[in-house]
Amino acid sequence: FAGYISQVLKNYTDHACDGEYVSLRCPHRTTISIQSSFYGRIVPSHQLCPSRYPHSYATLIKEDVACSVGTSLQKMLDECQDRRSCQFLVNSRLFGTDPCPGTGKYLLVWYKCRPNEYKSKVACEDDKLRLSCKKSMVIAIYSAVFGRTQGGSLECPYQNLGMPMIECQSATALQLMIKRCHGKRSCSIYASTYEFGDPCYPGIQKHLNVIYTCDNTPLLLPVDETEPPGLGSSSSSGSMEPVGVGTEMALLSNILAAYAFIT
Repeated sequence: FAGYISQVLKNYTDHACDGEYVSLRCPHRTTISIQSSFYGRIVPSHQLCPSRYPHSYATLIKEDVACSVGTSLQKMLDECQDRRSCQFLVNSRLFGTDPCPGTGKYLLVWYKCRPNEYKSKVACEDDKLRLSCKKSMVIAIYSAVFGRTQGGSLECPYQNLGMPMIECQSATALQLMIKRCHGKRSCSIYASTYEFGDPCYPGIQKHLNVIYTCDNTPLLLPVDETEPPGLGSSSSSGSMEPVGVGTEMALLSNILAAYAFIT
């Protein structure tokens, strides 16, 4: 369960130079969710994706380092979104017109691994949000947003009280939902500024939107919240070897703390 949670929460980054293959992959029971993408060059070649051919210094200083295309995100969505894995060769022809001929380019991709089966719940400001799973299953939080999103919420329609429609989100919503709900059969929380703070201008109506999944693993012991989780070396390790429940939950606590800190 700790390994599954850490894979779901992790933000993945991958890159490939022109002429190389980019390969994205997600663990079992999850699929790729593209967050952002960039194709072009914004740093000199001696820092990233050096040219395969020798260049003089005079040539290097003429290199275009303000080069990008606007189609990279859509291309990544077309190739990889909602798949378990994807792989393709990176070159300028994939993205349409070459924005800087003669300059070697690269692809940067940021993505997450979304559970195949997930649930979404919304609570309007000051209402209570309740999450629950069936017997022998526990909650795994994927994302949480408290505030006001540009698209709004059908469940909580925006009432125009003379306030501008501005997107605003709490920076701690995911961390708080994980602390309250992960590894439990059920939990509840009020969608209030008392819990999440107020990320918006006064008077703007907010809502809480949580995406989660139920994992069919035995219930684990709750994380000991009497001591703050540390940021030890175990949190940065990519491997999650089978360990005892106590050690496993300590590792999970470190992972969640590290993720919240990075966020």
